[in-house]
Parts: sequence; C-alpha cells; structure tokens
Amino acid sequence: MIWFSALVLIPLAAIVVTAIDGGWGIFWNTITNGQTLSAIKLTVFTAAGVTLVNIIMGPLIAWVLVRDRFWGKSVLEVMIDIPFALPTIVAGLVLLSLYGTDSPLGIDIANKRPAVFLAFLFVTLPFVVRMVQPVLEELDRDVEEAAASLGANRITTFRRIILPSLTPAIAAGAALSFARGVSEYGSLVLLSGNLPFKTEVTSVRILSSIENDNVAGAAAVATVLLAISLTVIVVLDLIQRRVAARG
Repeated sequence: MIWFSALVLIPLAAIVVTAIDGGWGIFWNTITNGQTLSAIKLTVFTAAGVTLVNIIMGPLIAWVLVRDRFWGKSVLEVMIDIPFALPTIVAGLVLLSLYGTDSPLGIDIANKRPAVFLAFLFVTLPFVVRMVQPVLEELDRDVEEAAASLGANRITTFRRIILPSLTPAIAAGAALSFARGVSEYGSLVLLSGNLPFKTEVTSVRILSSIENDNVAGAAAVATVLLAISLTVIVVLDLIQRRVAARG
C-alpha cells in the first residue's frame, strides 16, 4: 500500500487538490470554457467509439490467433504488440507519413477529426486482444463439442458458452483501451494539427495550460478526465464481476 500510494494515490490526490485550490468558481469556469469543453467532448467520445471498435475487433483477432493456423501467424503475433513498444511520437510520425498530405495511399486526414480516431485506434489495438487471447486459449474445447453434439449450432455455442467466458476479459481490455485513449498525446499530435474546436484533445489542452503557467487549469481538466476514466472502469468492472458471478 505504501508503494502503491507513493506511485498512484498521492500524485492523483495532488492533482485534485491543485484543481480545487483556487475555488469551485475557477474550477467550473475552466472546464466549461468553450475550447476546453470541446476538447473534452472530442476526447471522450472518440475514446468511447474506439473502445467499441476494439470490443468487436479485439476478440476477432484473438480468435484468429488462437484457433486458426496460417502462414505468417508468428509475424502477426509480434506486430500486435508494436503499439506497446513503439514510442508514441514515432507512431505519430508513421501515421503522418501514411495518412498526411503526402500520403502514398492517397488518404489525407491530416488536421481532421478522423486523424484523432485513427491515432487512438492505433495505440489501443493490443489491449483487448491481449486480454482475451489467454482466456480463449484456456477454454475447454470439449464443452463446445458437447454443445454441438446436443444440437447447438455455432452461433448458439458462441453466445451461450464462449462469449460469457470471454466477457470479463473483454470488459477489462475495454477499460484499458478507454483509459489509454483519453490520455493519448504523442501519436496524434503530428497528424491532428491540434486545431481548437476541431482536433484539439484534452492532453494538448493540458499542455497548453501548463505552458501558459495555468497549472490550476491543467489540473482541473486532468481531474475531469480522471473522474470520467474511473467511472468507466468501475462500470466495466461491475459488468465483469456480474458475468463472473453467473459462472
């Protein structure tokens, strides 16, 4: 607890204290500022949308990695973890090279909102995959075969046997995906252009406040993000526990 407090609890408490140190009026004016509110909405809704995509694509990719056999599978296994290992600013440079004004693919989303979505999607890809994959590997195939022998089709077997077993892992991966999305900075700072009211996210807004010597304002925005992330994590954890309790 001492180690956890020193690394997590005390810094988080310091952020909240800094945010409310100037009074509720300053805190409220900061987070309801038009530019700040726009950045919060863009960040939260984009992170939520990316999380929904990962909830669908993550288990599908994990299923392919576990249940299918094909040439190049080991290469795909390594590539899934690239967003974990790659410095985020390098990821931003890669995305800018592929989807910027000089895109070799003919896709230019630089300084547009899709750039934020793409950057979030890139850095959050591995979370659901790596949470679901070990659970899927441990599932007993005999149970699926028994269900098939009793007349259950593949959809019923997946819905009644496989999906309930994967739901806790999917929920945990979704929580990590959302939390990473709302905090992302490096992978999108080059591609999005950081345009106020258009592509500016909260991490950029926080940095801008600090550069303008407005530490209380930066802490206020960080506190809002903290509250939103904790709420999402708690909700997903409750879903995970309820599914696990049902067996």
